[in-house]
This record gives sequence, structure tokens and C-alpha cells, in this order.
Amino acid sequence: MCGRYSLFIQPDEVEERFGARFAFDFEPRYNAAPGQQLPVVRDDSRDSITQSRWGLVPSWADEASTNLINARSETVDEKSAFRDAYHNRRCLVPADGFYEWATTNGSKQPYRITRTDGEPFALAGLWETWTPPQTQTGLGDFTEEGSVDDSNPEPLVTFTILTREPNATVREYHDRMAVMLSREAESAWLDGAEVDELEPTPADALCGYPVSTAVNNPSNDSPSVVEEIDLAG
Repeated sequence: MCGRYSLFIQPDEVEERFGARFAFDFEPRYNAAPGQQLPVVRDDSRDSITQSRWGLVPSWADEASTNLINARSETVDEKSAFRDAYHNRRCLVPADGFYEWATTNGSKQPYRITRTDGEPFALAGLWETWTPPQTQTGLGDFTEEGSVDDSNPEPLVTFTILTREPNATVREYHDRMAVMLSREAESAWLDGAEVDELEPTPADALCGYPVSTAVNNPSNDSPSVVEEIDLAG
């Protein structure tokens, strides 16, 4: 699975890489986690980098859960939670690394996975809009000015990241990996390409290194999180 990732290169570099402008004030993320508002490039606004909450909420859901952070690429077209978004709402999730946890001697050690060339990349995502159930208002629910008191929350835009079988590099740490898109495949993905048409990321294009277990806590979102540690020490 993909449960954490990072994006901390300069905003102008992100904009240049994805040919889009930030629609909000971007701050570096060293430990992006589910439930947070994070940058995405949606298929309906490709020249803009907007924010969506990580953890897809289907439009028909009764409540805004954050459980659906990943969608298995092998079954994404079969699952009711993802099927409509798969056919109609695609997005790119900009990143410059992601984290996986390897189990060693009964404990889990986090590793950060990056491209060997250090370049940022896009993860394949789906997005959805969920409208909270409307509260019932009575005839007396008016403000002092005489207008109806509409206190219902705004629609929530969420996303999920697709996963697939790992390549040889990521397999050292986990049995799944995020679907990474090559530059050439980004437009195709947004245009509706089938996920099984996407070429796996070559193993030699990625590398991993151990990081502190501080990454386990989402509140730890600082440069120290991405620093390599010495396991022998």
C-alpha cells in the first residue's frame, strides 16, 4: 500500500514539472498522511494544482470516512467505491518520495523510496466529490437579517492512490507499491487509459533508504523525517 509520501521541492519547480499553477499557498510536506488536504492535478483542471483530502469518500457514502486511501489497480474497475471515479475522475498526485515499512525481527522499519535521479513524479489517483447530508431546517430557522440559515458544510473533494504489484526494488520493503506514472503516461492516465496499460516503473529507476520511525507520527512533518539513518548504529 501507499500510506505516506512527501513533496517538498520548491513550488515553482512543482509548477514547472506539472505545467500547472498552485491554486493555494503550498507548504512543503515531508510526511503527507491520510486525512490531510494535499496537492493534486485533476483531469477537469489540468493547469491548476488544487487541494483534496486524502481518503476517497464515494458520492453515495453516508459519512466522510478516510479509510479508502488506496485502490488496488487489479480490481479498481470492479469495486463500487472506485468504479465511477475510475471512469470519470482521474488525478495526478505530485510526490518526490514515498514511504514503506519493512518488517525485520518483528519490528517495522520505515524506508523512503525515491527516484534515483531525484526528480519528482506523479502517482495515479482518483478523485471524488461527496456532499454531506442536508440538515433539516424548520420555518423558524432564519437569521436576524431574515435570510435562511444555511449552516450545512461544503462538499468535500477527496482522492485515493492506486497501487500495484511492486517492482524488485520496492519488493524489498513491501508487497505493494503506488502506481507511479512516467511523464509520458501522465496525460494518458488523465485521458482515461486503462491501468493495466501503464508500464511498471523499472526497478533501477528507484532506490530506498532507512529513515527514523518519527515518520510514523503524522505530526512529525519536518526535514528531519526524510534524513537517512544508520541502522548499524
